[in-house]
Formats: sequence, structure tokens, C-alpha cells
Amino acid sequence: MPSAQDHWSEDAACSSDPDELFVDGPHQKRSKAVCAGCQVRIECLAEALDNGIEFGVWGGMTERERRALLRRKPSVTSWRKVLEDARRGSERPRAG
Repeated sequence: MPSAQDHWSEDAACSSDPDELFVDGPHQKRSKAVCAGCQVRIECLAEALDNGIEFGVWGGMTERERRALLRRKPSVTSWRKVLEDARRGSERPRAG
């Protein structure tokens, strides 16, 4: 997890070649794979959703996927909060 003084993008899996995330068509599948194991995927996706970034693969989602998500959930005002809450919920130990 990045420290408060660092920007999340410094820890991104794509930080060595972010241009590879601005591709189209079938190349996006490869770009999404870069995001799969990224430790700042949620921060990246929240950045794109909260700021209406239209191009590129962000947080493992293409522009088309992000537009569809925004259409399904138009009332969300902070995707960062929604995604961080979801992450915390998935990290809780499950009663067995």
C-alpha cells in the first residue's frame, strides 16, 4: 500500500510503461492482464471513474466497461469510497 505522501501511481504495475494501457481493440486484453495483480488497482480505477477519464485501461477496466458501470450506478458520488469499502468488506474474515 502506498504511503500517504506517495501517489498511488508510483506503485502501479504499469509504471514502467503506462503507454501500453492506451491501446485499442484486442490489445486491451493484454493491458487488462497487467492490472490483474496490481497492488493499486482500486486506486487506479477510482481515479478514472471519479474523474471521468475516457481513454485507456484503468484499474483493469476498459473505457467501455467503465462507461457501462457509470450508467448502471449514476448516483455514486465517490467511487474511491465505494471501492475501498468493498475491499475492506472482502478482507474481513468469514465466520465458518
